[in-house]
Amino acid sequence: MTASADQRSFRLTSFIWSALLRFFDGSKDRLIAARAQLPDRIDWARSLPFVLMHLACLAAFLTGVSPVAIVVALIAYLVRMFAITGFYHRYFSHRTFKTSRVGQFVFGLLGASAVQRGPVWWAAHHRHHHANSDRESDVHSPSQHGFWRSHMGWFLTIKGFAPDFQLVRDLMKFPELRWLDRFDIFVPVFLGVGMFLLGVILHNVAPQLGTTGWQMLVWGFVISTVFCWHATYTINSLSHVFGGQRYRTGDTSRNNWLLAILTLGEGWHNNHHYYPNSARQGFYWWEYDVTYYVLKLLSWCGIIWDLKAIPVAVRENPSRRLRARG
Repeated sequence: MTASADQRSFRLTSFIWSALLRFFDGSKDRLIAARAQLPDRIDWARSLPFVLMHLACLAAFLTGVSPVAIVVALIAYLVRMFAITGFYHRYFSHRTFKTSRVGQFVFGLLGASAVQRGPVWWAAHHRHHHANSDRESDVHSPSQHGFWRSHMGWFLTIKGFAPDFQLVRDLMKFPELRWLDRFDIFVPVFLGVGMFLLGVILHNVAPQLGTTGWQMLVWGFVISTVFCWHATYTINSLSHVFGGQRYRTGDTSRNNWLLAILTLGEGWHNNHHYYPNSARQGFYWWEYDVTYYVLKLLSWCGIIWDLKAIPVAVRENPSRRLRARG
């Protein structure tokens, strides 16, 4: 079986990877061998927008700041962080609950607004991480590749950027999800333009608020995006270095209460690696998991259903615990 045009389209930003996929015959061994031949170095052409996004944060010194801009930036951060944690991670990557096909597409749209590519690409990399956690092939393992490579360098390389589509065959059957991956820039551009127009409207309707189109673009889109990026990346990097381990998982995953705050519950990373099929990562009542609380609310509204939980016997299994409680 040859690779489809939809699969090849994902690699428009990587000529080498596209060429390899055109000759892909469906053999997993050949795919692994092909991916192994990709250069493991920074792809500066792809990295340029990432670098420019960070530099654009400095425009805040030109646009100034207003209370409204800070509030909008915070809301944009929280909504998109939830879209990553609740939808890209717990739904697309781990299927910890169910929804309708329309809901699935809306979840993908919201996740794409966080500028972390499409749901298929994201899920493919995350599933690969769980299958190879802290081994040499885990491209964002700090114990294997160092902090900066695990934090953000991995997706800036040609080799690290290329996903294994064998891991997301359940998602590849949906053309609308493949479309989100192929045109992953569409939603962020739409959001950026929307933020600019919001600032223009507020400037004309309520000038006393002290905001402008450019200010709202910088704070509501650029700065909130960069903060959302690095908060997400800490789960790859810092959550495998700092914190406590409750369970034996065969890797360095840790629970970190501070990162759980920043990422709306993702900081309970050792819990997650122990039982990734749970929609709730804070296994106990004192382990705050905002993402799960919102997912529970969505289930009460009938938008999602069948939230998976960790069985009590599994959670309390003494043979897998490193600590008796907590």
